Amino acid sequence: MILFYLTDVPVSTFGYNKIPLAEKMAENKASLMLLNGSDGDKLPPMINAQPLYETELIVEGTDAYMNNDYENHRDATFEEILHLVHDSGIGVDVENASPGVLREYQKMIRTASTNALPGNSNLWAYGKQMQSWLHELKNEGSVTQEYLASVIDSYYGLWGAYEEKEGGMWGFYIAKTREDIKNKDPKGYALLQHFFNPYLTYKAHIDEGLTGTFQMSFDPAKPYTHKSQYLLNASLTGKEDSNLFGNDQDNRIAGNGGNNIIDGKEGFDIVVYPGVENYYTIKTLDDGTITVTGDGTDTLINVEKILFDQSF
Repeated sequence: MILFYLTDVPVSTFGYNKIPLAEKMAENKASLMLLNGSDGDKLPPMINAQPLYETELIVEGTDAYMNNDYENHRDATFEEILHLVHDSGIGVDVENASPGVLREYQKMIRTASTNALPGNSNLWAYGKQMQSWLHELKNEGSVTQEYLASVIDSYYGLWGAYEEKEGGMWGFYIAKTREDIKNKDPKGYALLQHFFNPYLTYKAHIDEGLTGTFQMSFDPAKPYTHKSQYLLNASLTGKEDSNLFGNDQDNRIAGNGGNNIIDGKEGFDIVVYPGVENYYTIKTLDDGTITVTGDGTDTLINVEKILFDQSF
């Protein structure tokens, strides 16, 4: 088990001023514990911390990510970290909850979640099989947290490839994709415009075992791109001859130790290399593509800038 204390929240991730939120989370001793195995295997340690399990942490480029393995490796990272931020930073409007700093935002979340409940708009937690779970959530004061997690998972494409049922989050949220949220749950969609970046701003370290191409633009023939379309920054790792294709945003991307084709696609794209410039041999070909030879040979297409001697 590893225990983390969250002391800062990137301003690029959250739309509100990051300092009061981060300070409140630190004051509330916000903690996230990473646990081996899966949820339900055994009781977690008796520590006041948000749990996140091994099988819930999904690395881009792994089989679980590329094949959308919902049964064995569902990506619950957004959900669990969001619970941590919600409980200890935003603040929850229930008795004995830790004080938060975004009370007006929590009011919006409460309104949207109430609207989504069975008996109102029936957008979330509907069906007889959900009744006991919803009753449990109401008793523990976590309705708004679980509702918001359902919305955010669909917003970032985690359920776009799910074919077992209609909707997202195992079929008990009406929206499967971002467009679904906008059309079917406008109150939920409005919540995300107030708080969340439309793109994921962390750097995705693509798994070193990946062969072939990792694509950051949506392609219905490649279901994993429901998720990868929202990435901005990514780096191949390891030494496999693999490729990385960007999207229509301004991407910051990098290859690995093998031979790579790196295509920035649309936007202003930057490719980063760790060594000094004179370590590499750079050639511009007749068709406008660029080759960079050093750690393998990379072919750069639709790239506007190259940075050398940069950590990324």
